[in-house]
Amino acid sequence: MNALRILNNSILSNLLVAAICACALAASAASSPYTGFHATTPAGYDVLTLRPAGTEVSFLGLIECPELEGVQHVSAGMNARVISADGAPLRQFPRNFSFRITASLRKSVLSGPSGEVASSENPQDFLLKLKFNLKAYDGLAVNQIEPESVQMIGVPADIPYDERVYRVSFSIDKMPITDRFVLEVISPNDERLTRFHFDLL
Repeated sequence: MNALRILNNSILSNLLVAAICACALAASAASSPYTGFHATTPAGYDVLTLRPAGTEVSFLGLIECPELEGVQHVSAGMNARVISADGAPLRQFPRNFSFRITASLRKSVLSGPSGEVASSENPQDFLLKLKFNLKAYDGLAVNQIEPESVQMIGVPADIPYDERVYRVSFSIDKMPITDRFVLEVISPNDERLTRFHFDLL
């Protein structure tokens, strides 16, 4: 019963993530000088084909940062600025945030594959061996930031399953909102699979 409950919770959770992404894409179609952030913000998705297995693996990204709830991105270009929920200018990134990455072997309804990746791993084992790098960009300068923790949430690793959810958490020093973060998803063979962006301007 516990295993079934975990599976059901995982399915419901990922349906919610997909719904959030759909809402965000619909909202982005509206023309507005104000863009709102939330405690959970969609970071995009990607689909790849594993070779020689021929299995599709989809990646869905979500940024988790409670401090961003109510934050607004105002205007664009040289006049762009970020305003906190209480109306004060936001000048630095929140110290703590996480990327929630869902890697799934289920047939994607989001899009077709954007590329292929060679792997001799069993597809389910492939999902268990993913790694993550975070890069911080300040203009042309690039720094790599190590995760504070990487947790597999939802279905335990010892239960065979076609989907894995990772929470990759970071704690950073004072960094200006003009910086940009890119989370790279890395294969068991140390090949970059896809990227998820986190920026405020």
